[in-house]
Amino acid sequence: MRDDELLQRITVNPEIFGGKPIVRGRRLAVEHILRMLVAGDDFETLLEGYPWLEREDILACLVYAHRLVQHERVEPVSLAPAA
Repeated sequence: MRDDELLQRITVNPEIFGGKPIVRGRRLAVEHILRMLVAGDDFETLLEGYPWLEREDILACLVYAHRLVQHERVEPVSLAPAA
């Protein structure tokens, strides 16, 4: 499945979580899936915890996060020595 197809699984509904990105219109935020992955949960744990969730939904969350940071640039801050 291509990235664009996966991203169709991520939706926004102003009535759910104040418009945060969610998975397929359900009350499961992308950020929640990402936080669980960061905490060390694997795909199988997520799929067991949310029986309606599909592997492609988790991949969609990763693609979504990648798209957000893909063009992000951080400028180093130069601190002047204290006088």
